[in-house]
Amino acid sequence: MPYADIEAHGIIGNLQTAALVCSDGTIDFFCYPRFDSPSVFAAMLDDIKGGRFSIKPKQDGVRTRQMYLPETNVLVTRFMSEAGMAEVIDYMPICNDGPKSALVRLVKGIRGSMTIHMECEPRFDYARATTHAHLDGDGVVQFSALGGSAPLRMRATVPMTTTASGSAATFTLAPGEEAGFVLECTQERPSEGDLGSFLVSTFSETIAYWRAWSGRSHYRGRWREIVQRSALALKVLTSAEHGAVLGAATFGLPEWVGGGRNWDYRYCWIRDAAFTVYALMRLGYTAEATAFIGWVEKRAREQGQGNQLQILYAIDGNRDASEEELSHLAGYRGSKPVRIGNAAAEQLQLDIYGELADAIYLADKYGVPASIDTWHGLSRALDWVCENWDQPDEGIWEVRGGRKAFLSGRLMCWVALNRGLRMARQFARPTPLQRWHETQDAIAHSIYTDFWNPEKRAFVQRPGCDVLDAAALLMPLVKFISPVDPRWLSTLDAIGRELVTDALVLRYQTTDGINSDGLEGKEGAFTPCSFWYVECLARAGRLEEAQLTFEKMLGYANHLGLYAEELGPRGEHLGNFPQAFTHLALISAAYALDRALSENGKPSSDAGA
Repeated sequence: MPYADIEAHGIIGNLQTAALVCSDGTIDFFCYPRFDSPSVFAAMLDDIKGGRFSIKPKQDGVRTRQMYLPETNVLVTRFMSEAGMAEVIDYMPICNDGPKSALVRLVKGIRGSMTIHMECEPRFDYARATTHAHLDGDGVVQFSALGGSAPLRMRATVPMTTTASGSAATFTLAPGEEAGFVLECTQERPSEGDLGSFLVSTFSETIAYWRAWSGRSHYRGRWREIVQRSALALKVLTSAEHGAVLGAATFGLPEWVGGGRNWDYRYCWIRDAAFTVYALMRLGYTAEATAFIGWVEKRAREQGQGNQLQILYAIDGNRDASEEELSHLAGYRGSKPVRIGNAAAEQLQLDIYGELADAIYLADKYGVPASIDTWHGLSRALDWVCENWDQPDEGIWEVRGGRKAFLSGRLMCWVALNRGLRMARQFARPTPLQRWHETQDAIAHSIYTDFWNPEKRAFVQRPGCDVLDAAALLMPLVKFISPVDPRWLSTLDAIGRELVTDALVLRYQTTDGINSDGLEGKEGAFTPCSFWYVECLARAGRLEEAQLTFEKMLGYANHLGLYAEELGPRGEHLGNFPQAFTHLALISAAYALDRALSENGKPSSDAGA
C-alpha cells in the first residue's frame, strides 16, 4: 500500500503546532497554524486527497536514515546512494523572540551529486477545500483555498514552478551546496528580508533553544537518552501559550488497521494530568509543570461555575469537542471513519477526579502551592465525589458500550479523597474531614469486597465478573495497596498470564460478550500499560523481570525513540502518534526501575545509554 508505517515518522514542532516527517522525506501530517487547526497535509489519512510536502531524490536505489540532532527536536533525513549523499534538516523555528509560524526544510549536499525533487501540495480544511497556487516570482508561491485569501506562502532559495494545486522544484546539489524552503502563515509574523539570513539565524537559535531546554533536565539515571527523548516528545506536544500537553499530534490513525477505532487526540486529557506533573517534576522541568498545573487549576476552578469536570478539553480549555466524521477521506490504509472532535468529552469518567486531585497534590507537594481559589474548586469536586463515587461510568478507557461499575472509577475516587485529605493538613484549608474520611473508607471497602474475585485471586474490572483490566496496575502506583501485598501479587500474576504477551499488555480482552466495549474490531496492546507493568514488577522486587520487560519495550520504539498509542502483533505502531501518555509512563517506569536497581546495589554502569 502507498501509506507509510505509522512508526516511520519523526515529529517537529514550535510549541504551537507540530508536523510528522516520514523517513522518505515527506511531511504527510500537519495541522496549521495551531495543533487543533484543520489539516494542511494529511496524506497519512488519504494518499490521494490529503496533501503532502515531499523532498526526495530523483534516482532509485536510495537508502534513507533519520536522526535528531542531539538534544533537540530538529530532525535530519539522510539520503544515501553510490552516486551521492544529501540530507534534509526539518524544524519549526523557536527563536530568541519566541516561536515563529513557519516550517523550514533545509536540503544539503554531503557527498557526490544528487538531484532532488520537491513537491508541496497543501490541502486546506481537512482536504475539503480546493487549493490554488500562485507563483509570485521564482522564489515565492502563494497558496490559498480557491476564492479565498492566501494564508500560506512558500519561499525558496531555488526556482519553483506551480502545478495544478501546488508547487514543485528540481535541483542538483554538490557537496556543500544548499537549498532552503520556508512554508509560513502570512498572517502570523512571516519572514522578511534575505531568506538565506533567515535560514541561518532561525537554525542556530532553534538549536540553541532545544539544547538549553534539554540541559535543564535533572535526570542522571539509567536510560538517559531514551528518557530525554521522551521528555522532548512531551515538550513538542506542549502549548507554549496555554501550558497544556496534547494527547498526541494526530487524529484518525487507527488502533487496528481497517477498523473503526480512529479518534482525535489533539486534546488535553485530565487523565494524563498527574502523570504529566510527576514526570516533569522528576526531570526538573518545574516551569513546564507550573504552567501545566495552572491549566489544570483553571479546570478545577470551573467546578464552581456550574460546569461539571470533563475528561478532555481543547488545548485552550474550551469545552467543545463535537465529533464529526470526515467521510471524504479514505482513512489510513482504508481505516474508516476518520473522526475529528471527540465525543468522549461527554462521557462520565469518575477516574478523572483522582487524576485532577493527584496532579494538584503533587504540584502542591513539590513547590507549586494550590491557591485558596483552587482549593475551593477542588473541594467542590471532592464533595461531588462523595455523592457520586458509586455511579456506573464509562471508565478510564472511554468505552462506548454503556456505563458500568468499573474498578478504575472507584480506585481513582479513593485517590481523589486521599489526596484531598493530605492537602487539608497544610495551611488553613476548610475541609469536611469526617465526610471525606468516611467516604474514602467506604470506597476502599467496596474495592476490597466487590472487586476481589476469590476464585480468580485477582481484582477484576467489575463486580461479579472474572474479567481482568490493566487499569488495576495503577493500584500500587497510586498507593492504594502495598506492591507486595499477597492480594496484589496474585493480581499481578493473573494480569501477566491473561493480558501480557512478551512485554505487550492489553488494556482488556476485546472479545464479544461479557466484556464488549461497544466498539467493533480489535485493538493493539496499549503501550502505557506495558510501562505500568514494568513499574509494578520493580516495586514488587522482581527486578530482573522488570528490567528485561523494560528493555524489550525500548526495542518496540521507532528508529527515533518515539511511540504510538498501541502496538500490534508484528510490533507495528497503531493509533495516534506520538502519544504523550506512553512517554509519560516510560519516564515514570525508568525512574522507578532505576531507583529500585540502585537500591538493590546494582551499579548504574549504563547511565546515559
